[in-house]
Amino acid sequence: MESIHEAIKESILKHFEERKVIRNSQHGFTKDLSFWHTLEFTYVNVYGTNVLVTAAYEASVEKFIYVSTDEVYGGSIDEEFDEASPKRPTNPYASSKAAAECFVQSYWERYQFPVVITRSSNVYGPHQYPEKVIPKFISLLHQNRKCCIHGSGLQRRNFLYATDVVEAFLTVLKKGKPGEIYNIGTNFEMSIVQLAKELIHLIKKTNSESEMEHWVDYVKDRPTNDLRYPMNSEKMHNLGWRPKVPWKEGIKKTINLSKLTYLCMLFRSLHKHLFQDT
Repeated sequence: MESIHEAIKESILKHFEERKVIRNSQHGFTKDLSFWHTLEFTYVNVYGTNVLVTAAYEASVEKFIYVSTDEVYGGSIDEEFDEASPKRPTNPYASSKAAAECFVQSYWERYQFPVVITRSSNVYGPHQYPEKVIPKFISLLHQNRKCCIHGSGLQRRNFLYATDVVEAFLTVLKKGKPGEIYNIGTNFEMSIVQLAKELIHLIKKTNSESEMEHWVDYVKDRPTNDLRYPMNSEKMHNLGWRPKVPWKEGIKKTINLSKLTYLCMLFRSLHKHLFQDT
């Protein structure tokens, strides 16, 4: 069983590397798009999930893991969410994920089909989708452009490194109890404006508050912008999982690989003739 566990882990990490994508990060541009394309998000997240869980049931798979989001809880000022907390989504994306959870859970209730639902904090790491907040800020700074912040930037988010999330999924696959929901979270939390200044410090090599402010552009806030999504992950801790990668280590890895990718793209753009077919 241990060798299978390691093979799955290796396969997932290889998938992230080859596809140059992290599929479980949910914030920012995704929420904006869900207001503009509500039907498309509903179709993909609700109908698409129903297709997948039905196919998995008919194929008698051993365990079906549905990856949801902390956003289904809605925002919080001081309440910490556990898996029994009510769902109060505040945008179409989160609403569609909450609805999809109901479809998945119904297969456990009706057929005892072994499903597990996970709700994770913001995932980050190398090769993440460029519209997400961390790669977006990094890319803008590499291009000597300002970080665009909606509203005050005081909204706080919990950030979890990609390999920690992979380990969490594997833990749930191996030890998760069918029919259960698991929060995959971290206690590390920072505001969006603090995030921007941290990236400015690391990329632009400055500690000057005025210089850091120069690289920030405050724009009109979104119609809904939840303040926090604090989650209690004790159930995952009881399975033996805890996040291992410290923020400073994870963000430096992310920046270094992003810089390398940016320089490669810049070189290719400046020397197109070297890459043209002869």
